[in-house]
Amino acid sequence: MNVILSIGLLIFTGYLLGELAEKIKLPKISGYILAGILLNPDLSGIMSNEFVGHTDPLLSVSLSFITFSIGGSLSAKKLRATGKIIFFLTLFESLFAFLMVFLFMFLSLRFFMPAFQSTSIALAVSLVLASLAAPTDPSATLAVIHEYKAKGEVSSTMLEIAAFDDIVGIIIYTLVTAFAAFFLGSDIDFGKTTLDLGIDVGGAILIGVVVGFVFQLITKIFSKQEEGTLIVLTFGTILMSYGISEYFRLESLLSTIALGVVVANFNPLAEKIFKLIERYTDELIFVIFFTLSGLHLQLASISGSYLLIVIYIIARMIGKFTGIYSGALLFSTNPKVKKYTAGGLIPQGGIVIGLALLLTKDPVFKDTGSMIMGVVIGAALIHEIIGPISSRLSLKKAGEVE
Repeated sequence: MNVILSIGLLIFTGYLLGELAEKIKLPKISGYILAGILLNPDLSGIMSNEFVGHTDPLLSVSLSFITFSIGGSLSAKKLRATGKIIFFLTLFESLFAFLMVFLFMFLSLRFFMPAFQSTSIALAVSLVLASLAAPTDPSATLAVIHEYKAKGEVSSTMLEIAAFDDIVGIIIYTLVTAFAAFFLGSDIDFGKTTLDLGIDVGGAILIGVVVGFVFQLITKIFSKQEEGTLIVLTFGTILMSYGISEYFRLESLLSTIALGVVVANFNPLAEKIFKLIERYTDELIFVIFFTLSGLHLQLASISGSYLLIVIYIIARMIGKFTGIYSGALLFSTNPKVKKYTAGGLIPQGGIVIGLALLLTKDPVFKDTGSMIMGVVIGAALIHEIIGPISSRLSLKKAGEVE
């Protein structure tokens, strides 16, 4: 099957199953992900592994648009009102998820699995898996909120936390994996690790900010152009920001989030730009991204990790809910935020799978990387299916969707 036909089949199948999911009262993205799984080379073989390997640019383009929109939700006006609360809720839910997964995993590996009788290996694996528990897949949360046109304090809190906890997750992962390497007999250099982290995060944000202000100058020049011209300029700017960060091997997702923040807060055409994206590109981007996400899941690597996958998912959910509840209790937030926000923080994919892939290429984790990858992929598969349903249910209970 040629590449063009495969892409057409991918979009068509994703769209049809998305519509079917909507008919049975499920979020459309659940149908998109299921379409990708059905087309997955490990399951049906309809799509080839060669085609999957060629879809990385398409995945990156989709993800860059989604993260740009997420950055656009972080306006200064909203953050002035809720910034402190959002910061601490993000910190609480990220750290609680980390601690719960670490505790559950270490006890399970150390005392119930003969292959991990070594305390140092059990500690290292538990730390790495725990460090991957913090990030949420903000694209899934955004898709559900856009699909149901949810508006209110719970939906805005979900989006803001989902955007911030990727940054917190990257920081936790970078520091913790360096520490975990110590238990596997590798020397660690915390100074170098911290410097690399600062360059990765700071450099990506700087690129997004600079590109955002350049885009502002360009839109001033072409402020009276038609909507089509503005879409073209926006499309090119988003890809430039993502591509420059990727070229310098920085965290590209943070770059496009930063770009979205700059546009939302400084560009006079911000409202028009984000409405154009929502009106003309959102559904196509969501179909492509989530169907590809299902297609990219390596189902074969999950075998043998079922118990750990279940433990990881349960522990992470406990951490997210207790973290939000504790933080909301401490800062006396709206009771609906306390009860329902965590339900929108269940989805997990994208960035976590990317971080796990980096880990498998590290010689220090050559003996444990494949098992960690199996747990992460298995958990991502389940999170991406139950996450949108959980988000919709939480928003419905909060009274922000019909």
